[in-house]
Amino acid sequence: MKKRYLIVIVILLSFLSLFVGVSHITPRDLLNLQSDETQIFLISRLPRLISILFAGAGMSIAGLIMQQLSRNKFVSPTTAGTLDATRLGILVSMLLFTNASLLEKMAVAFVFALAGTLLFMQLLDRIKFKDAIFIPLVGLMFGNILSSVTTFFAYRADIIQNMSAWLQGDFSMIMKGRYELLYITIPLLVVAYLFANRFTVAGMGEDFSKNLGLSYKRIVNFGLILVALITVTVVLTVGMIPFLGLIIPNIISIFKGDHLQKTLPHTALLGASFLLACDILGRVIIFPYEISISLMVGVFGSGIFLYLLFRRKAYA
Repeated sequence: MKKRYLIVIVILLSFLSLFVGVSHITPRDLLNLQSDETQIFLISRLPRLISILFAGAGMSIAGLIMQQLSRNKFVSPTTAGTLDATRLGILVSMLLFTNASLLEKMAVAFVFALAGTLLFMQLLDRIKFKDAIFIPLVGLMFGNILSSVTTFFAYRADIIQNMSAWLQGDFSMIMKGRYELLYITIPLLVVAYLFANRFTVAGMGEDFSKNLGLSYKRIVNFGLILVALITVTVVLTVGMIPFLGLIIPNIISIFKGDHLQKTLPHTALLGASFLLACDILGRVIIFPYEISISLMVGVFGSGIFLYLLFRRKAYA
C-alpha cells in the first residue's frame, strides 16, 4: 500500500465529496463568486470536507498511538472507554457549567477522557491473561459502564435527547464557524509524528525502554494526552465515530508493519479516505436524505473488525 496511491485516492474522493449533495454544484458554478452555489460551496461543502479529513486522520492516529502503547492491536478510543469517558465529561459540563464556552467544555471533557484512558491502562496492567481479544472486551465493558452512568444522569436531568442528538456522529450540520475547533488536531498530529520513534520504543515494553534511556511512563502519559485531546476535539465537533481508530491502524500494519513513524502518514491518509468514502455513500444511498457518518462507519467498521478478529484467530 504505497503512499502516493493513498494521496491520489484522497484527492479523488475529496473532489467527489465537494460536488455530491442535495444542492447541485458544478466546477463551472464556482466561477461566479456571488452565486448561491458558490456560497453553499464555501459555507457548507468545503468546511465539511476539511472536517472529514481532520477527523479521519486524527481518530486513526489516536488509535495507532493507543495500540502501540498498549501493545494490543484491538485497543482504540472505541474499545478503551475513551469515547465514553468523553461523553461523560460533556454531560458534566452541560450539567455543571451550563454557560461554558466550547473551549471550556472541551477542557472538562478532556479531563474525563484522559482519566478514563489512564484508568483503562491501569486495568490493562493488572490483567494477568493479556489475550489480544480479551483486552478489548474488558475495554468495551468498561466503556459500557461509563455509558450507563452517563445515560442515567442524562435521563435524570431530562437531557438525554439533547445528548444523543449532539453526540451522534454527523457531518450534515458542519458549516463555516462550527468546525474550526478541528484545527487543533494539526499541531497534535505534528507532535505525534515527532514523537513517533519514542512511542515505538515505548511499545516494546518498560524494561526495553529504560535500557535505551527512555522515560517509559512519561512517554506513555504524553501519548495518552495526545489521544485524549484528539478524541475530545473530534467528538465535540462532529460527534462520536466508532471503530475508525481500531480498524485503520490494523489494515496499515498488515501491509507496512509496526514502525510508527513510517506508518503514521499512511494511517492518516487511509483514515481520511475511509471516512470520505463512508460519508459519500451516506449521502447517495437514500438521496436526497442522508445517513449519519456514525452509522455508516459503524456498519462497515464492525464488519472489518470481525474480519480482523477471525484473521488473527486463523493465524494464531
